[in-house]
Amino acid sequence: MKHDGIHGMLPEEQMPEHIKKYRAVLNRTPDAPIFHYEGWYYSIDAWREQGLPEHLEEGSDEWNAFFSFDKTADHHVHGLGWCEANMVPAFDEKVLDRQDDGKEIIQDAVGRSVLMFHDKRSGFMPEYLDHPVKDMKSWEGNIKWRLDPTTPERLAAIDEYMPTAVEKAKQGYVMVQRVIGGYMFLRSLMGPEGLLYMFFDDPDLIHACMQQWLELNDAIIAEHQKHVSFDEVFFGEDICYNMGPLISPAMIEEFLMPYYRKLVGHMRARNMDQERHLFMQLDTDGKAEPVIDLYAKHVGMDIMSPFEVASGCDVVDLRKKYPDLVMIHGIDKRILAKSKEAIDKELERIIPFMKSKGGYIPACDHGVPPEVSLENYLHYRNRMVELGG
Repeated sequence: MKHDGIHGMLPEEQMPEHIKKYRAVLNRTPDAPIFHYEGWYYSIDAWREQGLPEHLEEGSDEWNAFFSFDKTADHHVHGLGWCEANMVPAFDEKVLDRQDDGKEIIQDAVGRSVLMFHDKRSGFMPEYLDHPVKDMKSWEGNIKWRLDPTTPERLAAIDEYMPTAVEKAKQGYVMVQRVIGGYMFLRSLMGPEGLLYMFFDDPDLIHACMQQWLELNDAIIAEHQKHVSFDEVFFGEDICYNMGPLISPAMIEEFLMPYYRKLVGHMRARNMDQERHLFMQLDTDGKAEPVIDLYAKHVGMDIMSPFEVASGCDVVDLRKKYPDLVMIHGIDKRILAKSKEAIDKELERIIPFMKSKGGYIPACDHGVPPEVSLENYLHYRNRMVELGG
């Protein structure tokens, strides 16, 4: 076996320190140093006004040094959507109607009609007015052909992004395939309310959509796996809200799991490095605990994020129940906006215990909001380094 990072794992002594550190967390090594990371920010504009140096660019080496973050140790291969499916060709983005109150209705890249501010496209929750799939005819006429894995433009894109992935694999980076989850995929096509009706009114349509989800993802990942072996498949799912899952466990088992099992099973069978464990990560907001056993049982989920505290997720409690689950995020963003004393109390409750067990990467549970001051965030980062190593 060639231990080149592709056909076999790169020898540990050849890996950069930050990658060895990250892999120790994934392997749930007790008392391993905390891997220092943050997900994303809504606070940067406010922080600039509070003195964050203008020359610091998010994600740069200088940024990481300023906030005491580790260098990125994983490489994400995209091409298969996240919150929406990657349609090729995408719908034309255009204004459908401009209103007198400063808002407008646009058609977005996946065919939805969306009410938005006419001068703002991010940083708020838009209102979705219409979705492109209403029946089998609209599915086949509007969407299915846009999810063809053999489209020349889609295949040509692989040639553009895979050389970088190959170089990262050779350096020992944790290789991650990102995929829009099945529920998220269906919801983007039909809307959250329309989808609930469709499970009962037209289950054949649901299965037709999921079959295409599987065929597209499986075919493109197969092309990716001609070049690299993956350490992780990462699904953007958002299947929970503040009280639990948005659909029943029976619906998850009937409409999602058969396709998940095939996709993950095919990925494991195709990896050139057959000795490498393929982690499966699920990203879902809301109260996630009710689906942990379900995804672990059916597809071997062993990583989860982001554990929203406001929805009842507590990483300490969950670690006691799920000792083998790698957990990412789970730091209450609301506490970071309070006092330094509140931050100290929360970190002292979480970090020593979670570090002792291994398998935890702390970060703000759903992005850093603008209510968190730069002063508080820097205090949080300093205490994280003190407690986590």
